[in-house]
Amino acid sequence: MSGRAGGERDRSPGGAADEPVRADEARARADGGSNPPVRRLDDWNAARLRTLADEYDTPLYVLDLDRVRANYRRMRAAFPDAEICYAAKANAHADVLATLAEEDASVECASAGELRRALAAGVPADRTHYTAVNPPARDLDDAVEVATARDGLTVTAGAADTIDRLADRGYEGRFCLRVNPGVGAGHHEKVRTGADAKFGVPADRAVETLAEAADRGFDVVGVHAHVGSGVSGDQLAAHREFVSRVGAIAREATEAVGSLEFVDVGGGFGVPYREDESPIDLEAVAAATREALGEVDARLVIEPGRYLVADAGVLLTAANTVKEAPETTVVGVDAGMTTLLRPAMYDAHHAIRPLAPDAADREAVPQTITGPICESADVFCEDRGLPRIARGERLAIGNAGAYGYEMASTYNSRPRPASVTLVGGEARPARRRESVADVTRLEVRREGEDDRTDGDVAGTGGNRDRGSMPADPEVGE
Repeated sequence: MSGRAGGERDRSPGGAADEPVRADEARARADGGSNPPVRRLDDWNAARLRTLADEYDTPLYVLDLDRVRANYRRMRAAFPDAEICYAAKANAHADVLATLAEEDASVECASAGELRRALAAGVPADRTHYTAVNPPARDLDDAVEVATARDGLTVTAGAADTIDRLADRGYEGRFCLRVNPGVGAGHHEKVRTGADAKFGVPADRAVETLAEAADRGFDVVGVHAHVGSGVSGDQLAAHREFVSRVGAIAREATEAVGSLEFVDVGGGFGVPYREDESPIDLEAVAAATREALGEVDARLVIEPGRYLVADAGVLLTAANTVKEAPETTVVGVDAGMTTLLRPAMYDAHHAIRPLAPDAADREAVPQTITGPICESADVFCEDRGLPRIARGERLAIGNAGAYGYEMASTYNSRPRPASVTLVGGEARPARRRESVADVTRLEVRREGEDDRTDGDVAGTGGNRDRGSMPADPEVGE
């Protein structure tokens, strides 16, 4: 955290609650630029976030589509000759996909659901890559159906028997092989895919498998690999070795099957979750990637996900319990691991900031921020020095635009939160807040049973004396 222990005065003129100007924009102007490489949590306007929490209630995801667009353009400038293929699993909301489609981005889909959502958002089939891991039969059926109806979809397989399964469905379209170069990297062991046997055909069998696919009539257009997620700092050396191995495989494949259209080296571009971490030098990473790939007569494809959306989003939550314990102060909030799973699953760090106007003037004390889920893992931070938090006040959790709502669940029968998007500083509903009735809607009712769920009950995240998201169908999806 910064020296102010996470507190920050409102930076908009006069602290006006409806002022859409954000501090990162002001800082960028002062620095002579308009697209800073990272947005810190302190760069979000606290008064604006409080207003959104008042209007839409908490927990609430807020996603700034202008920042998504700016992040894409920065990536585009660093990789001007590459195809930038957004990894939809980071955030597959229709507004995100449509924004990137407007920027002519391609989209990488890890499931048939993501594939359908990308197409529905306006991404053309010829800019869509389906790269599912161990795809279920329904997924393959759906992908082949899409490929038959729309020219240009690229289907990627990571196992020889997936080729058999595609052939059984009569698929002869654009085909890419996912390979396993034997080098992985990433922010946590659970996301280092490049050397995990689950992902891709082993490097020593890749060329043989590609040749077999070509012999069976597939239109072999590329090779693909992915090192892992959240690569930065010392791990960039492993990324270079990974790319070098993919380049070598591509050169061997070209000799065996003829020309390739592209070599896809995946994503993994990390973002700084801790306030004292520096952003990656994207220009240097781009230069190192091209150098490591070597001479390949094919288009480079990269798959950023987190980099485009993480710092474009925050999660707003409210403190409902403050408990003094012998070893710490426990602050219970209305968001939890069902809202934002990353801290529980990956021990991930997310900046946390009280949004009260006087937060910067308060004493910083060690506080443990926990959610309402009946699990010891339901903790956002432990003993972190933050301005003393009072019950009822709002907090913001940073870098929540990637793998936030996408990994949310209804565990403990807790409905998922609402979302809003910002465009030009103006907020618009993006996803309504679920109710308990939504959680139970798919259950099969027995004859004579009543539906006793109530959409406006404690635990939905709503508060009857505050404004809340209207319970109408999801906007933009």
